[in-house]
Amino acid sequence: MTVLACDWGGRRIKLGLVRQGQVLAGATLPAQADQSLATRLEAVADVFRRLCAQQGLAWQDCRGIGFAYPSIVDTVQARILDHFGKFSDAASFDLRGWACRVFGLPLAIDNDARMALIGEWRHGAGRGCDDLAVVTLGTGLGVSAVIEGRVLRGGHGQAGILGGHLTVRHGGRRCACGNIGCAEAEASTSVLASLAEAHPAFATSPLAREPVLDYAAVFRLAEQGDPCARALRDHSLKVWSALAVNVIHAYDPARLILGGGVMGSAEVILPAVREYVARHAHTPWGQVEVLASELGDRAALIACEWLVDERLKNPKELSP
Repeated sequence: MTVLACDWGGRRIKLGLVRQGQVLAGATLPAQADQSLATRLEAVADVFRRLCAQQGLAWQDCRGIGFAYPSIVDTVQARILDHFGKFSDAASFDLRGWACRVFGLPLAIDNDARMALIGEWRHGAGRGCDDLAVVTLGTGLGVSAVIEGRVLRGGHGQAGILGGHLTVRHGGRRCACGNIGCAEAEASTSVLASLAEAHPAFATSPLAREPVLDYAAVFRLAEQGDPCARALRDHSLKVWSALAVNVIHAYDPARLILGGGVMGSAEVILPAVREYVARHAHTPWGQVEVLASELGDRAALIACEWLVDERLKNPKELSP
């Protein structure tokens, strides 16, 4: 049976109909995270109805709704615990009540990085491995882990997912979370413009004339020899590599998967991280496999099916 799936990204909301590990149909919406969550949910509901109509499905016959959300989440109560500057009404919104009222369906929700992990674990690069960690490189840096076949959540819902806020540079940049020198504050798309502008060669760099300053432009211009782009690339590779070692030391994975939009430059990122991990990770039992995501931006959507199934085993948790 089909699940209605929604991945709430920092810039885009990805939606899909998921069945047996496949996205049957999908669509995207601009996140417009400065609006209320209630307002965007109206648009989400409209897209769900349209996708069902396109596939000849009755949404009433779907098994449930799964959300991947970029925040700390109470998965039992289906509550968003911190808005992190997005959708300021999120923490007070009754998501299960909305799902019941609008669709008559149960709803399950988890953190977006954790959902990317679940998707890769069940259907992607993590198949067959029950000691697994994922690092997503994008607007922020997401981390999550499966340990001995169990998804790491913790008593407050934040175990594993704050890996992007591990300190990689003592005395470094102040992060939005309040910490100093977080990996996310040192090398993520959200801070890339300020990193670039702080470089002394930025004013004369082709980066200053890019219509969109993103990591795709950084890696392209670094390959062409631009000093500013090379400095940004090399700095970011060091940060991501150090984060990878921290994650390995924290969660003891046999396999580490790198995902997120920045992995469009995987041909440069993967060798750099693999080499650093091989030299610096303390794993006397052997080498951690470092792989690229197989599912890309579909991972969290695909995970919605598993999440709804997991919560349906505890039907009281799905009641509004």
